[in-house]
Amino acid sequence: QVQLMESGGGLVQAGGSLALACAASGSIISTVSMGWYRQAPGNQRELVAVKIGGGSAHYADSVKGRFAISRDNANNAVTLQMNNLKPEDTAVYYCNAVIRVPTSSVSSYWGQGTQVTVSS
Repeated sequence: QVQLMESGGGLVQAGGSLALACAASGSIISTVSMGWYRQAPGNQRELVAVKIGGGSAHYADSVKGRFAISRDNANNAVTLQMNNLKPEDTAVYYCNAVIRVPTSSVSSYWGQGTQVTVSS
């Protein structure tokens, strides 16, 4: 059993900053990738940023230069630093992890979601 625990989020004015954190716990052999998605009302869930293995990070074009993702592989954790926030960043943000478990299978897991609201 794997669980993702998110923290952070909240209400901020446009131009402000917030940080989201997520930690995976349970029967984890290795973490293939960890990242963040978001879903605004009426919209589909979309990728915000993802970090694969110990290397490359990928960002949605809309957040490049403003958001930064980092991973703590030893603790199966990921953070998302969000700067210069805009009202259009308002959404529920979900942590996602692709994890290899003791059966050697690889599955995708989701956090419960955390609300980010940016006021204009």
